[in-house]
Amino acid sequence: MKLIFAGTPEFAAEALQALIAAGHEVLLVLTQPDRQAGRGLQLMPSAVKQVALQHSLPLHQPEKLKDPATHTPIRDAVAAGAEVMVVAAYGLILPQAVLDLPPRGCLNIHASLLPRWRGAAPIHRAIEAGDTETGITLMQMDAGLDTGAMLLKASLPIASTDTTGQLHDKLAAQGARLIVEALPRLDTLTSIPQPNEGVSYAAKISKSEALLDWNLPATVLDRRIRAFNPFPVAQTTLGQAPDVMTLKIWGCAPTEGQGQPGTVLVADADRLVVACGQGALQITELQKPGGKRLPVREFLAGFPLAPGVQLGG
Repeated sequence: MKLIFAGTPEFAAEALQALIAAGHEVLLVLTQPDRQAGRGLQLMPSAVKQVALQHSLPLHQPEKLKDPATHTPIRDAVAAGAEVMVVAAYGLILPQAVLDLPPRGCLNIHASLLPRWRGAAPIHRAIEAGDTETGITLMQMDAGLDTGAMLLKASLPIASTDTTGQLHDKLAAQGARLIVEALPRLDTLTSIPQPNEGVSYAAKISKSEALLDWNLPATVLDRRIRAFNPFPVAQTTLGQAPDVMTLKIWGCAPTEGQGQPGTVLVADADRLVVACGQGALQITELQKPGGKRLPVREFLAGFPLAPGVQLGG
């Protein structure tokens, strides 16, 4: 099939790679403009752009799609025979004028079992909420926020140790498989409107959410730490002003223990246990400012902590 692809991060790049490998002809790739990244703040191409360049595919990188002039490459691709636009984590709103251009519409690969977790951060929010299952929904796009009719679904269990990074990789592979499976079956797939019950929204992740509140139960903090790995990474403070240090918490596991929330209960060669509002957390991987993320044994060898130390101010 001749198609247009719109996407930006690695999640989308995997789907684009699968479509190319399956023999589909990608007449145009839309992705967000290059962004500054890294310590040097150099302009970096998106993961999707990198795949497009590897395969010498035509690229279009508008800042927005409100201006009808930005639709010209899409119209040209449709005129050249593109039947459908496949969209995955593109990050820009597609106006109705764009949705109407491909003869067979725009298909979105969404990383949740709709209508649960419509919106920007479905993987993070599913882990944070303690969901035991997620998946991919392939839907026919409309002007709403992930409100279109569903064409195909595939579910995936969420392991009790899954981080957003790990679950992202599983869902990216599942989404790539599902779109490749769906395209040859478009004529036979039945579109099912999303139910009104069970709707929830996955708000974009903010860096301000990263600071841990040790008054919360250990199970809740465990979910947040896993949900915010690899971004924005859960954090806690150590010390008092003006000598406050921020520690990043990369890994943990709920454990038994009680004490004043935020108090270090155990700090030995192998274990760092912190009291929570209910239960305790065993920290398994952490990072100090300017340092590397380290297993707790290596971290404590170079930065000893003692029972009774208070985290979180």
